[in-house]
This record gives sequence, structure tokens and C-alpha cells, in this order.
Amino acid sequence: MRHGDLLSGITFFEALSDADREDLGTHLVERSFNAGDLVVKKGDEGASMFIVVSGALSIFLPPDGPGDPVRLRELHSGDYFGEFAIFDEKPRSASVEALTETLVLELTRDEFTAQLSRSPAVGLAIMGELSNRIRATNDLLTQRATKNVLSEIEGNLSWSEQVADRIAELNGSWRFIFFLLAFTVFWVLANLPSSPLARVFTPFDTYPFQFFNLALAVLVSLQGPLIVMSQNRQSTKDRAQADADFRVNLKNEIAIERIQVELVALRSDSLQRLDVIERHMQADRMRQEVPSKTRRTVS
Repeated sequence: MRHGDLLSGITFFEALSDADREDLGTHLVERSFNAGDLVVKKGDEGASMFIVVSGALSIFLPPDGPGDPVRLRELHSGDYFGEFAIFDEKPRSASVEALTETLVLELTRDEFTAQLSRSPAVGLAIMGELSNRIRATNDLLTQRATKNVLSEIEGNLSWSEQVADRIAELNGSWRFIFFLLAFTVFWVLANLPSSPLARVFTPFDTYPFQFFNLALAVLVSLQGPLIVMSQNRQSTKDRAQADADFRVNLKNEIAIERIQVELVALRSDSLQRLDVIERHMQADRMRQEVPSKTRRTVS
């Protein structure tokens, strides 16, 4: 596959024109890694981004001490990472390890800058993609993440889905078991000629109760699909609940990071103010001590 064709399937470069993608693809450098090799190490200076051509990689946070690394995400063909390194010179925030034999394309900051000089439209297109990301992040932060997703899903269920859930709920209860046992006993007694109930009800399904067996077979055949339908909806509810929990945890983490930054700024400002107050107090003491020493010397 040509490098330009690979760039056309990546959201970070999809806003570029075909000519710009082809031109940029000619300046990408292929780099191969074996399983277990570190492509990027946390803390290293970053000056390039990478696009995965083939293989699999894992983004992880190495432990500060003894312990296992925290795996954040797996990357496969068409994914990319390290894109912010071509805009700033900050250290890498995580490490990336090759899980299999991997081929990636490297785009350095110098090549990206040279591409901007050749085609300024590239900068506008990529800045538009970055602004969309920032806008999506702002939407995430401004919207309330705490909501009852289960109520929303249940409120949008059709009548057939609600019936399926009710039947599945009934099938998993003691009420259904007791009802089925009682109905079976009643059916048997009502269709035995020697039973007292046979005097009240005319037997129409005598032993071996073929009609009753047919009814049970139909009941079981209907229960299976209904239970599976209910389980599929429960899986959907679990995924929605997990997504809501992730959004809540993400907002909490961002809020905590903001509080930490503000506390650091507040501490720094307080220390500066205390330092200024201390210097003023020292200057006042010196002004008070100098006249007293002068009077003692004169006397």
C-alpha cells in the first residue's frame, strides 16, 4: 500500500487534499520493530509521530516501583500515536511497546514543518482536526455525565421488547416454578380417569399426556428466544452503564488534575506573598534598629 493511501484512511490527515497526502507520504520513514521492542519510552523527548502499518502495539504507563505496567490501549493497522510531539517538545507521556513484528511510518517535526512551508493548507486542515478534538473535549466537560442510562434505555423499549423482558423475568422466578408444578399436578389429576377431578372435568388428554407434552415443548421453544433477547438487551445496558461510569471517572480525573494545578499555583502565589511580607518585615526591623544603634553611639 502506498503511504498516501494509508494516510487517506486516518482521521488526522483525512482533511488534506490527495496531492498533499501523496506529497507528505513520500517523506514518511518506515521503521520496523520486533515483539517486545520499545517504540517510545515515557519521559523521552518527542519529535515525531508514528502511523501503524502492520502489527500490534500497546500503550502503557511503566510502574514507578515494583509492579505491573498499566496498559492503556492497543494499536493496530491504521492507528497513530505521538501526534502532539510534532507541535511541542514536551517529553512522552507514556511508553509504546511492540506486541508483534510491527511496521510503522515515522513523521518527524522537521518534515512536517517543511510540508507546512510547501503547502500552508496542510496546517489549516490539521488545525481544524485538532480544534474538533478540543471541541469534543469541551463538550465532554460541559455535559453532565451522571445520568440514569438504564432508565433512558428502558424508556425507549418497544412493547414487544418490554413483553420479552417481563417473560424472561418471570421465567427466572420461584413464582413460575411453583405455578408450573401446580399446573402440572392439576393437569395430571384432571386427566386421570381414577382421579376425583375427573368427575368434574372430562378427561381429554389421558396418559401419556401427549397434548401436555406438546404444550411444554412449545413453551420451552418460545422461552429460549425470549430469554436470549432479554440477555442481549442486558448486555446493551451493561455497556451503556460502563460507558457512563467511564465518563464520570474521566470527568472526576480531569477535575482532580485541575484542582491539583490550582493548588500548586495557589501555593506558589502564597509563598511569593509570604516572601514579600518577610522582606518587608526585615526591612522594618532594620530601619528600627539603625536609629537605636546611632543614638547609643552618640551617647
